[in-house]
Amino acid sequence: MVPKILNSLLIVLEVLLIFNLLIVVHELGHFLAARWRGLVIDEFGIWFGKPIWRKNLGGVWFSLGSIPAGGFVKLPQLAPMEAIEGETEEREAPLPPIKPLDKILVALAGPVFSFLLAVVMAGVVWAVGKPVHEFDQTTVIGFVKPGGPAERAGLLPGDRILEVDGKPVDRFTGPLHSVTWRVVRSEGETIAFKIEREGQTLTLNSGWEREEVPGWKRKSLRKVFIGQRLIPSVGRVAPGSVAAMAGIQAGDVITTVDGAASVDLGTFYESLEKAKGAPLHLTLQRAGAETAVTLSPGAPPEGAKSPDLGISWGRLTLTHPSPVEQVTDAVLTIRNMLDALFSPKSDVKAQHFSGPVGILKAYYSLFDSEQGWRLALAFSVFFNVNLALFNMLPFPVLDGGHITLAIIESLRRKPIGGRFLEGIQTACAIAVMVFLAYVTFFDVSDFLPGRKAATAPATPPPAAAGAIPAMDKEKAPGEAK
Repeated sequence: MVPKILNSLLIVLEVLLIFNLLIVVHELGHFLAARWRGLVIDEFGIWFGKPIWRKNLGGVWFSLGSIPAGGFVKLPQLAPMEAIEGETEEREAPLPPIKPLDKILVALAGPVFSFLLAVVMAGVVWAVGKPVHEFDQTTVIGFVKPGGPAERAGLLPGDRILEVDGKPVDRFTGPLHSVTWRVVRSEGETIAFKIEREGQTLTLNSGWEREEVPGWKRKSLRKVFIGQRLIPSVGRVAPGSVAAMAGIQAGDVITTVDGAASVDLGTFYESLEKAKGAPLHLTLQRAGAETAVTLSPGAPPEGAKSPDLGISWGRLTLTHPSPVEQVTDAVLTIRNMLDALFSPKSDVKAQHFSGPVGILKAYYSLFDSEQGWRLALAFSVFFNVNLALFNMLPFPVLDGGHITLAIIESLRRKPIGGRFLEGIQTACAIAVMVFLAYVTFFDVSDFLPGRKAATAPATPPPAAAGAIPAMDKEKAPGEAK
């Protein structure tokens, strides 16, 4: 128990470290640009809440807060926040006006620093490798729900999906070029599946359905109820587990169970359930040779169909995508998310997007998995591009909003009135907080009991929050999508 608790604490520290690094670098861009352009800087703070350390250096307050959640820079000439924060600072003299160009450069610096950090991290990923799960590299169907839309359309296990709704696919899950995403983003009454079956290319039109979910959960998105083929390949074996005692090793592929072919995890688990805890004779493919082992699973726990073998299924391989490829994929993913959100016929709504809780949950899951630090690093490339682009939206209290207001000021050739500026920023800040509360409600609901509804790739909340793409990925073999 103690090692597990310590491992969880270590993961939490890793999550906080990387999350805060990404946000602080963004704010550091604003700070350095403000120094360069000679703006008044009231405070540069790391973390929020009551300061546990605060010191004035060179006329700027530097602070360390008590809530480890990002950072901030107070720039009164760029964004007077007194009306929002409910406090004012007495000054001996009015603040000198600054040029619109200065406002644009300072506002732009945050997204630029986030983007540059994304490029740096992408370079590291290119060097150390990005783990890719074996199951993510197939579009072959392994499961079709009896009586579901896909079965009624004629889709069969073994079919290789080439296109969905007229769009090519190269993986089963994820927010880019995937079967699941194309199903979610379809807008017609039927979804066209172009498949390869026994050397022939066919096009089948499938209907779709949505699952019923409790009212506090995200509404279910479109599904045709198919699952990808999951080869019974071993990714990791827990020390001391049933599989480890049988001699099963990472990288093995189970080819037969008691002499019968085991083509996917579905058939393997069917054999496991039929055995009812009796020993199974397995043939493994290991390093190009066959190895025979005997697996003694024992009876499953009460309420479970099968025993816990201690196996993480699916092998991981390291790929080395170039920084250009990684950043391009991140931009395309964000474009897809925005297109889905604002399309009038799309089923994807704001409730399918995640905020800070969803981000931290995603990072925790990544760090808790095999090759966790590599996965978290690769995800951070997307997060930084996400943070940069969404902060460029022309919405006051976002960096893009400051840039838009500065351009308007330049065209008017006079500053925007302080009362109007405070009013619009207050209204927008309230809107942002309402949005964050809304998506956080659904993030928290994921922890509550009840059927889990699929989430679309998540948009970031603005400013120092960021966000994630979070297509749900089923773990159980043969579970329907």
